[in-house]
This record gives sequence, structure tokens and C-alpha cells, in this order.
Amino acid sequence: MKKNLLTMAVSLILAGTLLAGCSKKPEAPAAPAADEQPAETPEAPAEEEPAAEGLKIGATIQDLGQFWSEVMKQIETRANEEGNTFTYVSCEDNSSKQIEQIENFISSECDVILVHPSDPDAIENVCKDAREKGIKVMCWDNLMTNSDLNWVIDNVELGYLVAEEASKFIQEHYGDQEVEVAVLGYPQTEVLLEREQGILKGLEELAPNAKIVANQPALDTTAALNATETILQGNPNLKIVCTVGCVRSLGANEAFKAKGITGEDVGIFGVDATDDEMSAILNDEPIRMSAMITGTAKTCGDVVYDMLAGLGKGEEVKEHDVYRDIFAVTKENAEEYYGK
Repeated sequence: MKKNLLTMAVSLILAGTLLAGCSKKPEAPAAPAADEQPAETPEAPAEEEPAAEGLKIGATIQDLGQFWSEVMKQIETRANEEGNTFTYVSCEDNSSKQIEQIENFISSECDVILVHPSDPDAIENVCKDAREKGIKVMCWDNLMTNSDLNWVIDNVELGYLVAEEASKFIQEHYGDQEVEVAVLGYPQTEVLLEREQGILKGLEELAPNAKIVANQPALDTTAALNATETILQGNPNLKIVCTVGCVRSLGANEAFKAKGITGEDVGIFGVDATDDEMSAILNDEPIRMSAMITGTAKTCGDVVYDMLAGLGKGEEVKEHDVYRDIFAVTKENAEEYYGK
């Protein structure tokens, strides 16, 4: 019995010691030394604002001939340099196709659309739809109503300039002698019809001895070459060709060279002043002059891109209709622009 009481007493003492150990308050940690301050809790990184998306620009043009291809590539280069997107397509001078292309640009939520109309009247409504959705529209070559900016030429005046240069050449080489002349145009397109009208008016007023033996439409270089060959078959004394654009001048130039008609009394006069035309001028080929509008294809690309980017950024448009400068490029000044 005494042994059991002793065992119970020892157990109670041990239990009390354990309880006292569990209830002991922990000692406060020592204060850090002056040169051992606790590290500051790092601040959460500030949320970065999402990078602004670049402008989305779409362009639909009549065709991708040499001049237009060079212009579009320059606009694309500038857009890429500035983090913007530029998409261009050719409607192949088809208004229905061009309307569909503009609708696609609207659906893809472009900020700006550049139109070079096959028929400006045909695309007025779809351009209106684009503007109602907040998309800016720039028109190249036509005085459209549903646009934010028109970049235009007095095309009758431009055609007259072509005739003026041809008339000087006729006077220099033929005097008052009758000379056979052909005109290569494309009346299906309004602006080219206006150029053709300017050419015909200028020849009538400035070169009354010019006998117009043919007035043929030509859409591209191959068509112009074939048309010139056909004209030469019926008019082997053809000496002068006036055209409304570079592809026609280049086609006529190839036709003349193929026939061996390269004398100094033969002349082709046109529009656009592309490098190929200026090369022919500098090499004394039949192309003698081409009217330059604003500048080279590269210059035009830069000017147009700046206007498109300005529209996309919401810059104020001071003039709805902006008229372009036109001037003649001949052998005397072609080197100033060739390859630039």
C-alpha cells in the first residue's frame, strides 16, 4: 500500500513539471543591432500597361503595275518601321471586287482605308459605311464625298502637259509637216479618260499638224505593246505616241524597238516617270518624256503613308481635297529622279 502511494506521488510531481513547461511564455526575441535592420518587404511590381497596338491600314487599288507596286511596297516599309500593319490588294479594275475588298477591311476593323477607285461612284456607299464605323477613308485620284481626304490631280491638265511636250517635239522635228500620232488611253477609268481628253485637247490646240491615226485602250504593258504593233501595221509612218500612264508608254516603247523604229524623230510621251521610263529616256529610246506627279514612287509612298498615319492618329485634316504637283521629266532632268 505504501509503495502504491509513493508511485502516485512521483507521477503527480512529474505531471506538474510537464504542465509548467507547456505553459511557460516564450522569451521576446532580442532587438536587432543598429546595423542589422530587418530587410524591407519588397513592393509588388507595378502592373505594366499593355503596349499600344499599331494602326491597321488597308488599301485597295486598281492594279499592281510597276508604279503602284513600288508605291505600295514603300508604304508597307514605312508602316513596318513604325509598328503599324499595312495590307494592300488589287481590285483589277473591278468595282464589285473593290466593294468586297473594302467590306473585308471594315470587317477586319482597319483604322484607315486607302481607296484608288475603279469607279468612285460605285464605292461611295461602302466608304460611307466604313466612316460610320469610325474608320478613316483616304481616296487617291478622285473627288469622293464619303472620304476624309482626297489626294487628287487635275487630270485634264496632266493630259494637256503630255500633249504640250509632244507638241514641242513635233515642232522641233517636223515643223508644220503633218505627222502621225497615236493615243493609248483607258477610258473605262474616269481619271484616265480625263487625261486622254487633256491629251486630245492639247494636240488640237498646240499641234494642228498632228494627225491622230489611232486612239486605243490598253490596260497593261502587254496590251499596249499589242495595240501599238497593230497600229504600226496599218500606219507604218507612225512617229508619235501619247499615253495616259507608264504601262502604256513602256508597251509602246517595246513595240517600237521590236520594229527597229528608234530614230531621234520618234517620240513616246506619257505619265508616271517610273525608273523604267526614265532609263529609256536616258538611253535615247523612243520614250522622250513622262510627267511626274508629286515625285518618284518612293516619294509618293512616303507622302501617302504620312497622310494615312495622320488620319489614323486623328490629326486634323485642313483640306479635304489636296491637289498634287505635276511636271515633265525629260533627258535634261531625268538623272535628278532616276533611282531615287
